[in-house]
Amino acid sequence: MIGPARVAAYDILRAVTAGRADLPTAIAHARTRLKDERDRGLAAEIATGVQRWRAVLDHLIAHFAKRAIDRLDPQVLEILRLSAYQLLYLTRVPAAAVVDDAVKLTGRAGKRSASGLVNAVLRSISRNRHALPLPQRPDDAGDREQAIAYLSIALSHPRWLVERWLERYGFEATERWLHFDNLPAPLTLRVNRLRIPPPALVARLARDDVVVRPGRFAPDALIVERGHPRREADEGLFVVQDEASQLVPLLAGKDPGARVLDTCASPGGKTSALAAAMNGNGCLVACDVRDRRMRLLRRTVEATGAANVRLVQADLLRPLPFSQRFDCVLVDAPCSGLGILRRDPDIRWRRREDDLTTLAAAQLVMLQHAAASVAPGGRLIYATCSSEPEENEAVAYAFLATAPEFATVDLRRLDTSVPGEVVDARGHLRTLPHVHGLEAFFGAVFLLRS
Repeated sequence: MIGPARVAAYDILRAVTAGRADLPTAIAHARTRLKDERDRGLAAEIATGVQRWRAVLDHLIAHFAKRAIDRLDPQVLEILRLSAYQLLYLTRVPAAAVVDDAVKLTGRAGKRSASGLVNAVLRSISRNRHALPLPQRPDDAGDREQAIAYLSIALSHPRWLVERWLERYGFEATERWLHFDNLPAPLTLRVNRLRIPPPALVARLARDDVVVRPGRFAPDALIVERGHPRREADEGLFVVQDEASQLVPLLAGKDPGARVLDTCASPGGKTSALAAAMNGNGCLVACDVRDRRMRLLRRTVEATGAANVRLVQADLLRPLPFSQRFDCVLVDAPCSGLGILRRDPDIRWRRREDDLTTLAAAQLVMLQHAAASVAPGGRLIYATCSSEPEENEAVAYAFLATAPEFATVDLRRLDTSVPGEVVDARGHLRTLPHVHGLEAFFGAVFLLRS
């Protein structure tokens, strides 16, 4: 019998590679079919690990199969990837059991003729696991081709993205960034001040043997070091949210105003943070476009007790349906997600460099539509979880060129709780993995002249 976690991991990877789902969605779907929590954890660990280390795995598979990856059957390739990942990174499972399961899974997939290939490749990887034929770290970082081969293959990132970061940040910083992306992300909470103050939540967690430490930059961030805060989650005492993401609502200031609009609000972490900053008063309108995202947004709002939130389904690629204007409007724009590769490793293989131009054009339209809902003297916030300038400062500058009634604001001269360490030389919010130990986020604030 094939281990159920391995079958589930195979199904997850097939769904992701075929474009039927992103990794989190595919994992969530697979979890519903697994009864044992250990199998759920293992399936997620295998699927996530394969996406994180896919360039390493593909390089080794091609080497030992003696053929290019695109010449392998897609189903056989996924079986080889997940099995090679287990052999190299989950060594608690005996190699013979991994190979045996892989051969059985090959037959189950209707590819019995490839069983010999699967067996041979995996046994070769297992025998050579202590001397793998991977590009080595260059002695001279000035050897550009060797540096790119090492960074893109041994550290498993797309070549085009490695080349960009190498050009902007240099070898050492790029290497630190890639190592950051390849580490599992910690469970990070944001205290829900609508229900409990931070010290009280820390005390509650401690009573349940959950050990946390404060985040480095975000005032309400708690990083879980040990334990599982299930009871506190059920009571809506916190929201699971990356620390860099928690910095974005701080751009609204300590008093966001009586009327606030969150235009791309799902899953609702930033919405609930804005509601807390408003002390549950005033009117906070939260929008998103798709039904599924609206359901997720509604669940977050209800769980956190944000009573001043009103939900409106709206498409920011079209003019917004509001007659009254808002004191503060947040556009946390849909983007490439290239800043959160640690959290979502499959993004590195789904994105292409050409995507940036298309995404930036849509982001500019969204920002222009949102700007029409800002009241005189009001604040417009633009944020992304992208590392790339086309989606960040380039969109901000393009917007200012079309909207002279707005002025960009240096965050160091604005009333916010954003720490100065994460404000760049141009006055924008910018977090960088190799500098701050956080995912790469960007944020800019514009004021509408009265």
